[in-house]
Amino acid sequence: MAKRCLMIKLFAVFLLLAAAAPAGLYAQQARLTDMVAGSSHGKLLFFVKVEGAFTEKMRQAILNGIPTSFSFIIVLEKINPLFLPNNTLAEKRVTHTVKYETLKKQFTVKRSRQDDNQTLTTDSFEEVRQWMSEIKSLPIAPIKILEKNNRYRIRARAELDKVELPFYLDYIFFFVSLWDFKTDWHNIEFVY
Repeated sequence: MAKRCLMIKLFAVFLLLAAAAPAGLYAQQARLTDMVAGSSHGKLLFFVKVEGAFTEKMRQAILNGIPTSFSFIIVLEKINPLFLPNNTLAEKRVTHTVKYETLKKQFTVKRSRQDDNQTLTTDSFEEVRQWMSEIKSLPIAPIKILEKNNRYRIRARAELDKVELPFYLDYIFFFVSLWDFKTDWHNIEFVY
């Protein structure tokens, strides 16, 4: 009997701890994947994808017409030997924004890049997910700034930009803060 009572108490404590845990603890975590660096036409190019960023709450908010933006932060560093701090050679911030036109039933995705701006339209949420979640061939820096036989690192992270709503809508859309995310920094290193 005492053993059964102890088991019930332990189970109750487990349930209380599980209920008190932060909501994000069990949520799917956004993360960067498929990070690759390459070169073409004298430029260092960067490719990356973010996975796990689109939650059901985010999808519903987008379908309700709330503009949503992902930002990718990319930093190119020269890795210095010993304990010297690394040198930052280039830093980029690329933002992808989606807006759903409820009357037209159409998504517009604006992909900002420092070399061009792309605006894409579709009626497919899957296409939106793909366009918002990847960077292809982003020029980071000219190859000529890299020195032969040195080590370099590209660090990257993605984050959901804060949604700015009119004051009176903050009360209605209080759940928007629940789908904030910021990935951890991910690195790739290479020798030029």
